[in-house]
Amino acid sequence: MDDKIFDQIQHVDLKKTMETSYIDYAMSVIASRALPDVRDGLKPVQRRVLYSMIELNNTPDKPHRKCARIVGDTMGKYHPHGDSSIYGALVNMAQSWSTRYPLVDGHGNFGSVDGDGAAAMRYTEARLSKISMQMIEDINKNTVDFKPNFDETEKEPTVLPSRYPNLLVNGTTGIAVGMATNIPPHNLRDVIHAVVKLIDNDIEEKETDIDDLISIIKGPDFPTGGMILGTAGINEAYRTGRGKIRVRAVTDIEPMQNGKNRIVVTELPYLVNKARLIEKIAELVKDKKIDGITDLRDESDREGMRICIELRRDVNPSVVLNLLFKHTQMQDTFGVINLALVNNEPKVLNLYELLNYYLIHQKEVITRRTQYDLNKAEERAHILEGLLIALDNIDEVIKIIRGSRTTPEAKQSLMERFGLTDAQAQAIVDMRLRALTGLEREKLEAEYADLMAKIAELKAILADEKKLLGVIREEILAIADKYGDDRRTSIGYDEFDISMEDLIPETNTVITMTKVGYIKRMSIDNFKSQHRGGKGIKGMETIEDDYIEEMMMTTSHHYLMFFTNTGRVYRIKAYEIPEASRTSRGTAIINLIPLQPGEKITAMIPIKEYEPEKYLFMATRKGIVKKTSVTDYENIRKTGLAAINLREDDELIEVKITDDDSDIFLFTKYGQCIRFHESDVRATGRTTMGVIGMNLTDDDEVIAMQIDSQGDAVMIVSEKGLGKCTKTSEFTAQNRGGKGIKCYKITEKSGNLIGVKAVGKEDELMLITTEGIIIRIRVADTALLGRVTSGVKLINLSEDVTVASIAKVREDKSLIPNEDETEETEEETQE
Repeated sequence: MDDKIFDQIQHVDLKKTMETSYIDYAMSVIASRALPDVRDGLKPVQRRVLYSMIELNNTPDKPHRKCARIVGDTMGKYHPHGDSSIYGALVNMAQSWSTRYPLVDGHGNFGSVDGDGAAAMRYTEARLSKISMQMIEDINKNTVDFKPNFDETEKEPTVLPSRYPNLLVNGTTGIAVGMATNIPPHNLRDVIHAVVKLIDNDIEEKETDIDDLISIIKGPDFPTGGMILGTAGINEAYRTGRGKIRVRAVTDIEPMQNGKNRIVVTELPYLVNKARLIEKIAELVKDKKIDGITDLRDESDREGMRICIELRRDVNPSVVLNLLFKHTQMQDTFGVINLALVNNEPKVLNLYELLNYYLIHQKEVITRRTQYDLNKAEERAHILEGLLIALDNIDEVIKIIRGSRTTPEAKQSLMERFGLTDAQAQAIVDMRLRALTGLEREKLEAEYADLMAKIAELKAILADEKKLLGVIREEILAIADKYGDDRRTSIGYDEFDISMEDLIPETNTVITMTKVGYIKRMSIDNFKSQHRGGKGIKGMETIEDDYIEEMMMTTSHHYLMFFTNTGRVYRIKAYEIPEASRTSRGTAIINLIPLQPGEKITAMIPIKEYEPEKYLFMATRKGIVKKTSVTDYENIRKTGLAAINLREDDELIEVKITDDDSDIFLFTKYGQCIRFHESDVRATGRTTMGVIGMNLTDDDEVIAMQIDSQGDAVMIVSEKGLGKCTKTSEFTAQNRGGKGIKCYKITEKSGNLIGVKAVGKEDELMLITTEGIIIRIRVADTALLGRVTSGVKLINLSEDVTVASIAKVREDKSLIPNEDETEETEEETQE
């Protein structure tokens, strides 16, 4: 007995056996489990779930079905694995924060962005979503191949028709053996327009450059939003199939009462667990790695995400935010690996290849669908031809049928007499008597005519690939119109990505900033000129007791230097300021530059290049002036730079760029003005205090500094809306340090001076009230009066409303298209 057992033992090479077994396992995981097909972007389990739901007639127009029923059907018919893997795939396709365009419409608890799992499948229900019907549309028209299931009792599709590019649109992630895939989701409209570009180039017989596609698909579009930093990672991923994309949470620093600030997080990077992130922040505070956080709350609700991080009064919010980006998943990296199965082989694909393989699939789907429709149409036309022959010879047909003993005999006689086929003869035998009416005959003739036209059209599509591509183009654009939405993920600027500036056009732009410190960038088209005395247009929605204080025009590529009341200077590019509409509030400046507690912006200067012959001329509220070469401010750190030394009770109010050949004007709120030559003030270093520019009376203070080169007259505006123009020649030059001369007659009707601008006749001015109303007026419409006068009414003000500030309109004319500006009448206003 023992000898028999011994004889049955086979000696095998362990190394060879392990290699064979492992390679079989690896190939099974790669081809049949973990990787998506390049054509429909689905893994086998996802495809089988969707096909099972179609077989269950679980469509969007039907009630939800228990998930246990769907999972059971999938497992029993197509997927002989554990129910947890099938239910996991179903849940993932239903989660709006995991899938950009969910393929399953879930009903019940399908988990949360906090990492909570879905309820058991016996409790949840599901049905196909509307967009998933596009994945399986025309599957019954022989558009795709079917293969036997695991026990050869059913047939399952090898791929779905996928009428939109699901692989790029929803992305996927999967770990196989020795390889992994990680394709980010994209915006449906962007991807479809890229496919249309491919189609258009094919029709015109042009090569498609990958740059053409990158200009259409700007980058991934994650379901949770967030901000992608720079375009270098996106370009690398699209060109090579691999790349690292840095994604950052969308945050806002909101000023609170008592001078405190809070960081509000409204969007997180893709696949970041919110609950775990909050735990991590709390841990960092506990371990003293981040200092200054006093409260941490999750205020998210069904309206959207909101994590509040309250800060101590004495900490810099920007510093805390940067620490959060560094130590938590508020800034994360998405590693792109565009690995998919092409003819059942794993390949890393660039953007062009991903779209091209999809287009090849669509050509096959539409060709097979058209052939199927053509076959059906020809079969029906064939039957109709027989019926029409019968109707033309109806008496003889009836005679033959009546004279036959059996149906087969009648069919045979008809076939011999009229040269019909078996199918046509069968249709005639089955014909009802009502078909003999005139109306029925007309219907048959009309149907036959329609069919012949349809057959001609279908044959034309099959004969001409350009027509076929036209069909795909039309149908895919209809899907984009029906299901497309706006991008959720923005693409921000990365300080290490130098390619960003090249992508941003140089355009004229309006920058406005409010008293509280909200800043925004707008197109200049938002404002049209009005005549003097109009009501103005609504400039922005402001919070209580806030109004626009600074307004300037520049181009998007200029540096903006921000000088603060404490004598520091910061710098950013104009395009880094978020663009906003005319009526929106904008972004708190603290989000863009790291202001210290109690620090406010008092001057903004646009500068293109730092030229050694140029100077920055500064003036303080107490009449101190200072001149320093602009090259001293060439290298400004992110944390700012000291621009001037100030006394304790003084603050910086105005800064100008000069060329050392100008006359300086200083104006005070009580209507005094001094004019002196710039050369009276010697140039000093960056951290000096400066010299006395004007001797002030008690309680008086400097409100404006202007330069003679800015215009041949000065526009002087009082807080109650009165104003005038006075020629600069009426102000005689004197040495700096004097008390100056009177420039405005202050009365109860006028109030104190609020602003002064040097202007020319062609210039325009914007007046901003404490209610946020803006009026743009021409200097030519304003009275030219002497020095000691009060002027005329420039703007109608309600009670308790005063002029807050004025701004001169500056534009780079070379960047504006030549258009005839339409003049408005004095009565016209814009609401």
